Amino acid sequence: MDEYAWPTGRRAPAADAVLESWAATVAALPVGTRITGEVIGRQPFGVFIGMDGVPDAIALAEITAMPQGMDLPALGASVSGEVFWHAHNHQVRVRLDEWLTADE
Repeated sequence: MDEYAWPTGRRAPAADAVLESWAATVAALPVGTRITGEVIGRQPFGVFIGMDGVPDAIALAEITAMPQGMDLPALGASVSGEVFWHAHNHQVRVRLDEWLTADE
């Protein structure tokens, strides 16, 4: 298997479901909200996360928020973090806890 993968499987919401639920997602996950979830996709620019309790939403943790010298979490890894933005392409942007701890 390639080290990079797009979001797939039971935790990956359908694109139309993400679009239809966007207003509810933004209301449920304001900036500063704590999230937990599973890495469901991995790309050179970051990881996609299926968030617990929000099945029709997808989060992205980009490498721009990752400290130098760290590796992206593996597919299937459990992660937690904080919402810091709602992107125009219907993604909830998060900063992972493990990245914040490494910066301190």
